[in-house]
Amino acid sequence: MGKYDEIFKRSIHDPEGFWSEAAENIDWYKKWDKVLDDSNKPFYRWFSGGEMNTCYNAVDRHVRDGRGEQTAIIYDSPVTDQIQKISYKELLSHVSKCAGALKSLGVSKGDTVIIYMPMVPQAAVAMLACARLGAVHSVVFGGFAPHELAIRIDDSKPKVIITASGAIEGKKLLEYMPMVNKAIELADHKPGNCLVLQRSIVKAELMEGRDHDWDDIVPAAEPVDCEPVQATDPLYILYTSGTTGKPKGIVRDNGGHAVALRWSLENIYDVKPGDVFWSASDVGWVVGHSYIVYAPLLTGCTTVFFEGKPVGTPDPGAFWRVISEHDVKVLFTAPTAFRAIKRDDPDGEYLKKYDISGFKYLFLAGERLDPDTYHWACKLLDRPVIDHWWQTETGWPITANPMGIEKFPIKPGSSTKPVPGFDVQILDADGKQVEAGKEGLVAVKLPLPPGTLPTLWQAEQRFLEAYINVLPGYYFTSDGGYIDEDGYVFVMGRVDDVINVAGHRLSTGEMEEIVATHKDVAECAVFGVEDELKGQLPVGLVVLKTGIERKEDELKQEIVKMIREEIGAIASLKQAAIVQRLPKTRSGKILRGTMRKMADSQKYSIPSTIDDPAILDEIKEALNRMGYAQ
Repeated sequence: MGKYDEIFKRSIHDPEGFWSEAAENIDWYKKWDKVLDDSNKPFYRWFSGGEMNTCYNAVDRHVRDGRGEQTAIIYDSPVTDQIQKISYKELLSHVSKCAGALKSLGVSKGDTVIIYMPMVPQAAVAMLACARLGAVHSVVFGGFAPHELAIRIDDSKPKVIITASGAIEGKKLLEYMPMVNKAIELADHKPGNCLVLQRSIVKAELMEGRDHDWDDIVPAAEPVDCEPVQATDPLYILYTSGTTGKPKGIVRDNGGHAVALRWSLENIYDVKPGDVFWSASDVGWVVGHSYIVYAPLLTGCTTVFFEGKPVGTPDPGAFWRVISEHDVKVLFTAPTAFRAIKRDDPDGEYLKKYDISGFKYLFLAGERLDPDTYHWACKLLDRPVIDHWWQTETGWPITANPMGIEKFPIKPGSSTKPVPGFDVQILDADGKQVEAGKEGLVAVKLPLPPGTLPTLWQAEQRFLEAYINVLPGYYFTSDGGYIDEDGYVFVMGRVDDVINVAGHRLSTGEMEEIVATHKDVAECAVFGVEDELKGQLPVGLVVLKTGIERKEDELKQEIVKMIREEIGAIASLKQAAIVQRLPKTRSGKILRGTMRKMADSQKYSIPSTIDDPAILDEIKEALNRMGYAQ
């Protein structure tokens, strides 16, 4: 039996022994009463009765243990031409004062705080300051439109919003305060205070009485100590797209999260205390929470905050420069980033300018890694390229090639094997296990390991409906796939109507709701089509109201504008066409899956339940006009 098999079996058959051992790498004020509390199934809780503080484990204890002078955060911003290094000792000072400032604004244990920030170190400081106080943070991606921010304000009801004056997205200046003001105007819940980081690139107009300048109140604040919290108390809420259009508030607890992330960095990524780890993502996404902020700092590593893009800031050599300059051991990013580099520098000419001899692994996740990009990256880097798969809900990888345990041969298209703690199975619609090689629903047998979602924010019934009731006894991932005869997992894609655009999960249901509000639209369907660069892109088909005639191109521009205003540019809906009718089953269900296959030029069978097969000819014509279904 290999090392992986031994560890994996123990994690499944003796989860309490396995995770209590892993928990010894975390500092506790009080040890737990029970490792796995299963008294209220399926709402399993880890380390119940234990008391700790995530901020203490990520910052204070490293200073206590002699890492004070080590760099905690490298801020590298080609868009503002800045590089800044912050030691653990300096980080402790910033975080304890930021916590003091929040305390002076009325934030205490159990309160919620929304963080709407660009990729600056103050975003990490704000997250850790909330954790220090025992407050619950909800980071919202800094590019989301006011409507999206307003929904999250109403759901989480923050006492304070922490934001910045703006950011540079590519070459475009994005002002945040007008969006924050609009969101507060739209929301029913009105936060009492905003803490605003004024950046040199743009100055925000502050509202007297409500808005406070970060540089005025944080440095002058009285530092505060860490507040002990229950291991089962929430650390954060992170909203993810739901198929209904209403986002789901994923809850992450303190204890299990710290234990799992600390374990994952060494065992999956082969990263040790003192190593430089870079996750090229954004703090607004789960990757940013887990692997820009928490896992590296809990482990005592140096983490890179990169405010830039893989290409264009200034060129396709941006990643190689950062790896070379900061001696990065491991890079974790999305396949989209590498598709962009490959598009702009197919022969890897920019890589030749840099010494990346200290670089050990490239990890990719967030969307399916296509074999073409995998082979290109392997050949270019001559390093292991590791595809791994996980979700916002799980907070850390479900399947991976665990570099810190045992290195398996790579099979392109597979994210290798289940990570210890995750009992991954392929089931049919009746919940029965299917044989090796046969495609089915990807599920994880309960209980899920520590660090995964215990529930949804103030929506326990929705948690059950979305994840548990579909396949009783299992966590339903919403993905389809298969496990081959060697135990390798192949995840083939979503089985619901959430699409993956450049690693960001977006709801087509929400987009449809927006398109449907157009005065000339009677009905619409939005679905994802394959895209070489971004993985998937949304396209829309619309049916006009009776008697309305419109030029297709004009209507398309109006729809694109609506989506951009309601969700933000990240939605990337740029294609829409007019059709007379949408293909449906006799019961009225729109055949999105069939249209998706048509658009991607995949084989499809005409469903026996279709009400009129002739409609598909018109759909094909519309897809052809948009450049699909060739």
